[in-house]
Amino acid sequence: MNPLLGVLYHWLGGLASASFYVPYRGVKRWSWEIYWLTGGIVSWLVAPWFFASLQTQDLLGVLGRAPDGAFWWPVMFGVLWGFGGLGYGLVMRYLGLSLGMAVVLGLCTVFGTLIPPAFTGEFHEKLIATTSGNIVLAGIGLTLAGIVVVAIAGAMKDALLTPEQKLAVVAEFDFRKGIVVAIGAGIMSACFAFGLAAGEPIKALSATAGTGPLWTGLPVLCLIMAGGLVTNGAWCAWLIAKNRSAKQWLGRTTDGGRPPLLRNYALSALAGVTWYFQFFFYTMGESQMGRLGFSSWTLHMASIIIFGTLWGFAFREWKDAGARIQAVVWAGVALLLIATVVIGYGNSIAVETVA
Repeated sequence: MNPLLGVLYHWLGGLASASFYVPYRGVKRWSWEIYWLTGGIVSWLVAPWFFASLQTQDLLGVLGRAPDGAFWWPVMFGVLWGFGGLGYGLVMRYLGLSLGMAVVLGLCTVFGTLIPPAFTGEFHEKLIATTSGNIVLAGIGLTLAGIVVVAIAGAMKDALLTPEQKLAVVAEFDFRKGIVVAIGAGIMSACFAFGLAAGEPIKALSATAGTGPLWTGLPVLCLIMAGGLVTNGAWCAWLIAKNRSAKQWLGRTTDGGRPPLLRNYALSALAGVTWYFQFFFYTMGESQMGRLGFSSWTLHMASIIIFGTLWGFAFREWKDAGARIQAVVWAGVALLLIATVVIGYGNSIAVETVA
């Protein structure tokens, strides 16, 4: 095990998560539900089974020998995680980007990292009673601080908007409703981490079958992603029926235009594979973190915000924000970078202690 290498894998996962939507920007004349489901079929169904089949010894045998709880709980947590993703969109609607991001990602970080050891009764043993655990807790605190700082920068940027622009951005602002939805979305988004924890017996079976340590988590991804497909697929199917947009897959639109089908399918597939890679690298990183592997969720959240912010600068979203606001953004990114190193260091101490 090499926790610092694990941090690198988590950075790659965060880069994939922050980058997956970029190919969708090139999709033309397709409705959201069409390109989202097209890319989603790749990310929730095709990619998980393809890569798990390549890297897992006896994939079907491993899943077939899994205890019922280890098989079905990851699927159920995947369904709930899918609701979390859909709820995130509502939070943006009621609270706006800056406040919404801070609330949802902050809650998702806390719940996804701390509930698994609390549920197994190992919270005090792993986090409170050891130096390595204290360091990881400090890293989690730094991550939350970094999220808040980046959100503050977003709020400062939003303050530059005119009243008309603000109304256009958050036309349905409702703090009370937004907080309720944000709490639900934060908890449900963290269910991906719960699904990975519930699938630990499958990882053990995969290792026993001869799968290398970097890849033992891939069969669990097949189950969690299947749950996510159920939720997102049902929502997209309802939108497709409501908007009568299915014909777009065949190159027809209501206005008579012709979408570039080959380009749209290729870009949606690329987005789907890129999105899947965030968890492909996540399981690789988690395999290197030792007995404090649950801290991987914090590293994942931090990495997403780091690279998402960098993409924001690449697309010149902050070009009119001014030097002061940009400095605040970079301060938040610096805190997140420091947090990932601190958490990696805490995990490395834990590995050395066990050794």
